[in-house]
Amino acid sequence: MPPEVGKKVIATVLSVQGECACGHKAGDKFQLSCYTPNGLCGFFYHDVFPYIQMLQFGGKFPDDWGGSVLEFACPDLVNVTRIQLRTE
Repeated sequence: MPPEVGKKVIATVLSVQGECACGHKAGDKFQLSCYTPNGLCGFFYHDVFPYIQMLQFGGKFPDDWGGSVLEFACPDLVNVTRIQLRTE
């Protein structure tokens, strides 16, 4: 079991254009950390890992860039899945 360290990072699937190969659907939620992708597609987890790490340990972007609520698109440009990362 991975350790509970830092803040909880929640990923919420905002939208799926086409069909996600991993089966993600709008509204799906995942609790992520530096220790586990918890069901999020491995390719997507790889892309957002630095931001998960930043949020988990208290970092954020300037408020006019989104602060601690960030949005990302997966690397599949044909079936784009968009997620939001935020802390709890």
